[in-house]
Amino acid sequence: MSTQTVTIEKLGAQGDGIAHADGGPIYVPFTLPGETVAIARVKSQGTLMSIAEPSAERQDPPCRHFGPDGLNGTCGGCSLQHMNDAAYRSFKRQLVVDALKSKGLTHEVADLVAAHPGERRRVVFAARRTEKDMLIGFNQAESHHIVAIEECPISSAGIMARLPAIKAIGAALANNAEAFRIAVLETLSGLDLAVDGIKKLSDQQRRKAIEIVLGMRGIARVSLNGEILVEPSKPVVDFGGVNVVPPPGSFTQATKPAEDAMAELVLAHVGKAKRIADLFAGAGTFSLRLARVGRVHAVESEEKPLAALDHAARNTQGLKPVSVEKRDLFRRPLMTSELKVYDAVVFDPPRAGAEFQCKELARSAVKKIVAVSCNPVTLARDLALLVEGGYRITGVTPIDQFLWTPHVEVVATLEK
Repeated sequence: MSTQTVTIEKLGAQGDGIAHADGGPIYVPFTLPGETVAIARVKSQGTLMSIAEPSAERQDPPCRHFGPDGLNGTCGGCSLQHMNDAAYRSFKRQLVVDALKSKGLTHEVADLVAAHPGERRRVVFAARRTEKDMLIGFNQAESHHIVAIEECPISSAGIMARLPAIKAIGAALANNAEAFRIAVLETLSGLDLAVDGIKKLSDQQRRKAIEIVLGMRGIARVSLNGEILVEPSKPVVDFGGVNVVPPPGSFTQATKPAEDAMAELVLAHVGKAKRIADLFAGAGTFSLRLARVGRVHAVESEEKPLAALDHAARNTQGLKPVSVEKRDLFRRPLMTSELKVYDAVVFDPPRAGAEFQCKELARSAVKKIVAVSCNPVTLARDLALLVEGGYRITGVTPIDQFLWTPHVEVVATLEK
């Protein structure tokens, strides 16, 4: 380890400041472009020791658990709380601009749809039983060390108000000192807790955990490794006026405002399309909204979310017909011959993107496409394939739902 003074030149895609010395880059978390800082260096990693010249874009972090001076260690949940709003939003938009530019795409990128404190309805806590207490919090960056949290400005008030209940449920389930995860989703009927990483429970433990949950208010369901342990009430989420009961641990957008903003862009572009394919449909975030417009074919590789979507569609009045298909679109994309019946296609893949599906779409005659992505880099690759196939990009909108992190969602619209 060596100590040296460096000047931060820019931010990297992960939000770390980047300086150059001895011919190579040094990545320094919690720094901003233009700052002169003293660091402790190990190879290409720098630990911030002090700031000689702070940036005008620097602000005091809103959360006491953030940054090198965070209490009891540095919470790894956020990485950009030290950056003021204007600079932060510009940085996120620029991530999308740079990703598109790398593939030769120059379409104008809209301003970031901003996220705000207290909006996160889905968080994943790290948890571990200690000799003294139950530890609930977030892992320190690049570490298995859990930083216990007493506040979390990104999380909804409903989640934070029930932190003691989450802790008590974790304590009832923990049967050793090994770390495990508790994914918490705030639903209309209470919190849905999906616990993962705990091995087999004894019957006594199981009964005790169930009793504890039944004696609480505001807990809709607790599951362990995908199996429902206790369900005082069905956890319900609202997808544009359609109530859905997602399976334990199922993917949902992290914030309702971001989901609504994405859905608004999707619906506006699809317009009055009569036949719509929703690919990587999940539990129906877009499918069920689109079914108010036209007939929808929802394709998803996981059986349980698809069953939840199907159940909601069958039990909601006023929707056009919704058909469902369990299919791995990475291995078996919808072929050009299958796509010819659709007026519009929406796809929202995992971070890996939808390369093979886009190759088929590029050869199709589908009039309108909406690409929703959580990874600007794979999105840019997919959009380039579609543009090469004769599509024109008509809009690119970045949407923030992971506040104070380098993660950004994007909705892109295209026409043949």
